[in-house]
Amino acid sequence: MTQPAGSREGDGGLVASAVVVRLRLLISYDGTDFSGWATQPGRRTVCETLETALATVLRAPVRLTVAGRTDAGVHATGQVAHCDIPAVALDARSIDGDPARLVRRLAKLLPDDVRIKAVDAVPDTFDARFSALARRYEYRLTDARWGAEPLWSRSTADWTRPLDIDAMNDASAGLLGLHDFAAFCRYRAGSTTIRELQEFSWRRDDDGVLIGRVKADAFCWSMVRSLVGAVASVGDGRRSIDWCLDLLEARTRRAEVPVAQARGLSLAEVYYPDAGEWAARSARTRSVRTTADLGEGCCG
Repeated sequence: MTQPAGSREGDGGLVASAVVVRLRLLISYDGTDFSGWATQPGRRTVCETLETALATVLRAPVRLTVAGRTDAGVHATGQVAHCDIPAVALDARSIDGDPARLVRRLAKLLPDDVRIKAVDAVPDTFDARFSALARRYEYRLTDARWGAEPLWSRSTADWTRPLDIDAMNDASAGLLGLHDFAAFCRYRAGSTTIRELQEFSWRRDDDGVLIGRVKADAFCWSMVRSLVGAVASVGDGRRSIDWCLDLLEARTRRAEVPVAQARGLSLAEVYYPDAGEWAARSARTRSVRTTADLGEGCCG
């Protein structure tokens, strides 16, 4: 859980620098008033807000690595991040060497729309992004004539046409598996659009709101909201299931695929293997997929 940070050159030669600790954080936030996760000059972001609060409490610079960078307006209830800090930063009287005590300290410092719900020390083989096996999102969508219930409007998108949930589930099921999801993703240089969609299903809650569960080993930029937009277009009768499934044959972004509203989307859970497999998983995740992988039937 602790490891030497290396050495630095001093007046008397090499001087051992501080031992560092890797912390794992479980994070929740309402993304409405944030310009996304990633730090951006002049904008309020989740990452900068958390790093500033952590640095204030720990009296040391903090840089977070996150499991999934969310866009502006997107929420999270199960976001995960890690950071490396000097071990001595945990010696503050209110923390007394126990990272879990940071939860209470940060609750007093952070704004109401972001919270760190758990903190623990982990080996440096853990990487919040690359050690992950899968991520699960939830999407809240209403087709009520009056739109979203005001109490839930910040986390519920609206659709202007009635939705057939059976048709949406049929279309969603057809997209499962390892595919090139280029039609559903915005282009990002150097990244792959080959993903394994492991779960995609819909139900209505007691208030009639449609709840979508979308799980994959990883997601590319705008993929979840585009998947939702595509199957909702099937659900309202404007598109056929065959149209939706034919999108898997495309190798570039398709303009006719609507991108659903950001406010309905929340990162609900990030899945990790056992601790002994973290390093191997990170190495595998860092290898970029190609179209050759599509013939293997499964890929992590």
